[in-house]
Amino acid sequence: MTTFAIATNELSKTFKDKQALKPLTLKIPFGEIFGFLGHNGAGKTTTINLLTTLLEPTSGSFEIAGVDGLKSPKELRGQIGYLPESIQLYNNMTTMENLRFFARLSGMAKPDQRILEVLTFLDFVGNKDKKVGTFSKGMRQRIGLAQSILHKPKVLFLDEPTSGLDPEGVLQLRELILSLNKDLGMTIFMNTHLLSEVTKTCTSIGILRDGKLAYQNSVAATLAEFPDRESLEAIYMNIEAA
Repeated sequence: MTTFAIATNELSKTFKDKQALKPLTLKIPFGEIFGFLGHNGAGKTTTINLLTTLLEPTSGSFEIAGVDGLKSPKELRGQIGYLPESIQLYNNMTTMENLRFFARLSGMAKPDQRILEVLTFLDFVGNKDKKVGTFSKGMRQRIGLAQSILHKPKVLFLDEPTSGLDPEGVLQLRELILSLNKDLGMTIFMNTHLLSEVTKTCTSIGILRDGKLAYQNSVAATLAEFPDRESLEAIYMNIEAA
């Protein structure tokens, strides 16, 4: 059995004359909630798009749950879930209809029982017959989460999951992420700008600067390494400026 949920080896991506991601070697053990930090344009979303097979790398390789992302992309997609920053849903369809549609696209012949199980876990089953066009951003995030875990992935990718949420929505999403990790055993890779969420949610972090991994460590070790810093934001700025 492979030791790492995510392992990259010199993974890179170049668009025309711009190297969006410089050779990235990253190892994330199973069971982690990994926070991937960096300014806009640092390469965080490019990294997620590579790891979810939405982009082909320029060079390098990667494995997720022991599956080679270049040799077996279809098999790899069965191991992962993905919640993008902007969730695309059919507003004139109900929660159930949206999830049934996406489940069948992924090959689930009779998905209704699994959909109800997931909606119950996410405390959203009461909205299963309501059209999503009237839902708040937080409610739409729950449908996106439901869609991303229907097939019981081992690794879940979240791209700026708290973007646009009010404080209550951020709190609810944090609790869901912790529950997905603890109760369902999912390894979670999360791009985020809310550094305050990292200490409350993540077990380890990586910092990407100008397409290059500048730092990786556990959250506990990071806080211990910079004892004179008053907050993770100060630590982050210190590493960024190094």
